[in-house]
Amino acid sequence: MEKRIAVLPGDGIGPEVIKQAKKVLKAVAHRHRHTFTYDVALVGAAAIDETGNPLPEETIDTCRQADAVLFGAIGDPKYDNNPNAKVRPEQGLLQLRKSLGLYANIRPVQLYPSLIERSPLKEDRIKGTDLVVYRELTGGIYFGEKGRDAEGKMAFDNCSYSIYEIERVAKMAFEAAQRRRKKLTLVDKANVLETSRLWRETVQVLSINYPDVEVEYLFVDNAAMQIIQRPSQFDVILTENMFGDIISDEASVITGSIGLLPSASVGEQTSLFEPIHGSYPEAAGKDIANPVAAILSVALLLENLEMHKEAAAVRKAVQRTIDHGLVTPDLNPNSHVSCSKVGDVISLLIETDIPSETTFENLFEGSLPFI
Repeated sequence: MEKRIAVLPGDGIGPEVIKQAKKVLKAVAHRHRHTFTYDVALVGAAAIDETGNPLPEETIDTCRQADAVLFGAIGDPKYDNNPNAKVRPEQGLLQLRKSLGLYANIRPVQLYPSLIERSPLKEDRIKGTDLVVYRELTGGIYFGEKGRDAEGKMAFDNCSYSIYEIERVAKMAFEAAQRRRKKLTLVDKANVLETSRLWRETVQVLSINYPDVEVEYLFVDNAAMQIIQRPSQFDVILTENMFGDIISDEASVITGSIGLLPSASVGEQTSLFEPIHGSYPEAAGKDIANPVAAILSVALLLENLEMHKEAAAVRKAVQRTIDHGLVTPDLNPNSHVSCSKVGDVISLLIETDIPSETTFENLFEGSLPFI
């Protein structure tokens, strides 16, 4: 199978983790006889520095012509720390979502048993956590009209939603619940916000078409507490743009590192796959970033391309690598390997039938670690 992939490394650690993700794609292609063609494009601070635009038109065209988009991270302190900056890296990502019609963000949160001790939460609270957040991505307060009064002493950010915008992401969430444990939780603030009341009304009507799915409704403040107190109760969480941004980042802490979590942004023409972490500029160039989220984003990308066997192989390789303790400093500051070594191991496991009883002590000494 031949597929064209747009690659947007972005800023900070983005290029480093994307390099490891491409290693994994190369291993998948070699093992399963696929051909992946890559078109690299600028976005974020890197694009501003070179073109003055966080999302050049050439990048949009590249993404539209691709079968999938692999995205790294955006953000740079020289823009983040300047409140008067007129052009910001994040504007590129927001515009990309709009340009490609990326209306639904999917963020799975699954706990690795071997990393339970790395979570800041107690084991009895988080054991069995396996949830996915469906976040509406192109509406709400982030995209509403915004501005200030003439004196600059009053600011506003408008939030609006249509039934159409709600329905299309809600249908995806309901269908996901049917494939999983058949439970959907709508997170809103319907006691205060008119947009949340529209969300709740729309989901209530839509739920009639999914009688096998249990639906519950939580206000966002209660949901934020419940995710910490008992995250294993959740299966599919459905919510609007800003709430989803906050809730999904909160849920990511459960796993022990934000560097473990992938995401998919599904669109009308193509879909984009990215780690949920930011650009982490302090770690850029040091080969210490965790590439697992980017690599698991590759698994989501492969599934989107109907390569389910290949996606499963990527996840299995990630699981084995973590179980053997081959992790980056964010997961074990006392015993760790580099970002590039993690990519090497996962790629090797995909390409080579290494027995499950294998130990990995000699993996970087030039010989395969068979026992």
